Amino acid sequence: MYRVVIIYASMTGNTEAIAMEIARCITNEAQNIQVETKEMEGLDAQVVLDYDGILLGSYTWGDGELPFEAEDFCDGLANLDLSGKVVACFGSGDHAYPQFCAAVDLLQKQVEECGACVLPNGLKIELEPDEEDWEQCREFARLFIQLLFQEGVDKWAG
Repeated sequence: MYRVVIIYASMTGNTEAIAMEIARCITNEAQNIQVETKEMEGLDAQVVLDYDGILLGSYTWGDGELPFEAEDFCDGLANLDLSGKVVACFGSGDHAYPQFCAAVDLLQKQVEECGACVLPNGLKIELEPDEEDWEQCREFARLFIQLLFQEGVDKWAG
């Protein structure tokens, strides 16, 4: 049984809704994956070490920055060894700002520096998801599952 955690920061509820759709899809697509969701604010980053797969989601603050709760969490990730962990990043944003969904890129950079196996091209959704966006969420979840299973096979064969 694989253990996956979805950790998110959401101000308007959009990123939380994306997190819940990803969780629903993973649960429906793969019976051998146990999924938990957690809010990022106040969470000790060390919790990710208990999971095989990690999905991190955040909105973008200001001119392309992490919001404070994501910044604190990201700082906590900095000293962790995430080798062997499969990670994907997602978030919602607004094209009205110059740095659309920059938080996704910042999270992705951090987990790559920690040695994680990262799904390339994080999921970036404009504001409140519409039906096309929900389908992107489901496809993102399916790609994450494939990467998680592939890494599991590679470890076992290793």
